[in-house]
Order: sequence, then structure tokens, then C-alpha cells
Amino acid sequence: MHKSIIKARVFAALALIILTLSFTFPMIAFHGTLNKIEAEKSEEISSFTKTIWNLYNQGRYKSVTTPKEAHNNLEEMIFSASEIGVASLPIWSVSLEAPNYPKEAFPQGIPVFFHFDGYSGEVHEMNTINHYVGMDPMWIGGTIEREIGIYALLALSLGMIYFIAYNAKILNYIMLVPASLPLLFIADYSYWLYWFGHNLHDWGAFKIKPFMPTVFGDGKIAQFTTHSYPTIGFYLIVAIGLLSLLAFFAKQKALREMNK
Repeated sequence: MHKSIIKARVFAALALIILTLSFTFPMIAFHGTLNKIEAEKSEEISSFTKTIWNLYNQGRYKSVTTPKEAHNNLEEMIFSASEIGVASLPIWSVSLEAPNYPKEAFPQGIPVFFHFDGYSGEVHEMNTINHYVGMDPMWIGGTIEREIGIYALLALSLGMIYFIAYNAKILNYIMLVPASLPLLFIADYSYWLYWFGHNLHDWGAFKIKPFMPTVFGDGKIAQFTTHSYPTIGFYLIVAIGLLSLLAFFAKQKALREMNK
């Protein structure tokens, strides 16, 4: 077997493992769980789902209203009616600071974390703030993305498996999809920030002009200071992207040399 073919398969396998463990697997394990909690059917949540959520939420941010004994325990979180986020790794974080949210009560401001399949953090409080300036609640945006996300990642994983198993040239281009994940996420995230900032409603107690929220870095909205930065999930999709590019170019080289 050509040496570059082996390299391509190793790079693709590493990208697939990161994608699976960080996003696809926890998304599958937690799929539909929030709907069950909202419908008060928590008895239908499997012990497997609870175990996976508990595992993936170790060390993750919990709302300041969450009892400490409930941290990292989905059953206790449900029992205490605490804010529950999804299980997959967060990709981007946004936090707001304002004088009416003192540091001693909110040491990290009002943080919200964006995932492929939903949110975590102070989601309720952030939606309250959004309402204050006439902005829609976060769940209005990205509905289609959240609905199809799990199926898109499963299809992408299948494509990567085909890339590893077969050497057909057309399959090589599959790896350009995971390679583009960081750019796709930023583009979609930026679009929805623009949409929210330019579709304000009259119900807001504080009237502001349409604006573009800060995509990356620090900004200012009304009396709030904003912070918008990537978190662990984004660095992992960057790693997936780089490994996918390496796999693509390695197999391109192998196919070119094998067809001489």
C-alpha cells in the first residue's frame, strides 16, 4: 500500500474519532432528552443518557442558581428544576457584564455556550436580557441547524468511513466538508448574530438601533459589555479541519503517483 494512503487513513481516522467523541456520540445519546424534560416525562430518560450527560458535563459551567449538590448529576438537575444544557462540547461562548449583575453574584458575567445541537449556561437569563432590548429568544435562531445537525454529522461520519475504506478519487473530496467546519460554523454564527441584531421588536424596554453583535472579541451593547470567544469545541473542529486537509492532500498525492 502506498505510504501516503496510509497517512491519509490515519489522519482521517483521527478526525473521525475527534468528531465522534466530541460531538456525534453525545448528540446521539442526549437526542430528545430536553423535550422529555420539558414535557415532564423524565422517567423516560434512560440511565445511559444520564451517565453520558454526567460524564460530558464534568467541569462545565452551571447556572449560579443550580444547587452545588446537583452539579454533574442530571437526575438532581431535573429534580431541582435547574438550567440544563446539551451534552456535546460547546463551540463558542458569549458573556455579558453589566452593573446590575455584580461580580460577586455572577463571577463570569452572564455566559451562554453555543453547541451544534443547542445551548448551555445562563440561557434563561440571556433570553431575559434579549427581551429587554427587543431581541428574540435564542431558540428562534438556528432551528434548522439544530434539527438536522445530528443527521448531518452522521452522514459526514459515514463519508469519512468511506474515505478511509476506499480509494475512489471522488470520495477524496468528502474530506473537504469536515475541513470547512470551522468556516461553516463562523459563517452561520455570524449570520444569526446579524439577524438577531437587525430584527429588534418594539416590546423592548430599552430602545436601541439595529446593530451587529460582536462575533469575536469584546464589544458594547447598550449598558452591557460583551465577550465573544471560541471555546474547546471550536478548537476541536479546527483540529478536525486540519486533519481532514492533511488526509485530502495525502490521498491526492498517492492517487496522482499511483496513476502515473
